[in-house]
Amino acid sequence: MEKGSGCCFSAMTSNATILVLVTIITVISTRVLYIMYQSGKPLHNTAPQSVSTLIVLGSGGHTAEMLNLLSMLQKDRFTPRFYIAAATDNMSLQKAHSMEKSLVDMTGDEALESAQFMQIYRSREVGQSYVTSVGTTIIAIAHALWIMIKIRPQVILCNGPGTCLPLCVIAFLFKVVGIRWSSTFYVESIARVRRLSLSGLLLYKLRMADQFFVQWPQLQKKYPRAHYVGCLM
Repeated sequence: MEKGSGCCFSAMTSNATILVLVTIITVISTRVLYIMYQSGKPLHNTAPQSVSTLIVLGSGGHTAEMLNLLSMLQKDRFTPRFYIAAATDNMSLQKAHSMEKSLVDMTGDEALESAQFMQIYRSREVGQSYVTSVGTTIIAIAHALWIMIKIRPQVILCNGPGTCLPLCVIAFLFKVVGIRWSSTFYVESIARVRRLSLSGLLLYKLRMADQFFVQWPQLQKKYPRAHYVGCLM
């Protein structure tokens, strides 16, 4: 009798554990799907005030395109500005620093006081093996988490470098748990005429970007949730 009661109790405990796990998974999955569904919808901004902005730079033409995009924006609207690049990419930060200095020279405003420059670990270096990239990816995500908690950007601007992925993932996970600090704006590189970059494809398919922009009409036709804004260069 005692053995039978023990087995019955064990079965009930097991069933209760499974039920709790299924409930948790269902709630989390529903929340993730809801956040993904909400992405891409128009953002309602009722307060015309400045917003802290995290600007992701990248090697190659990514930085040139991003700085050109920034030149079209209202600087007093997107402030303070936080420029971030890979730990091995000093050139991009130097270009951003030069642009901020030119703002001081042209306008006389102390723009540099509201601009900060920082670096983030790469998830994977060029030529790095996929086995060792697992560890560096974990480090990059942890570093991205620390940066996001430290500066709490209201806007994230990115245009394709792989360094943006950990930051966008963290911003998305914050939304899942109910912390909506950041809105992510992704502008695909002008070099992408027929297909998205890997970073853009992941953000588009997983709906991690609040607003997704492309610079070629054929891309917008292929990816209908994207917004065509014309050539920004």
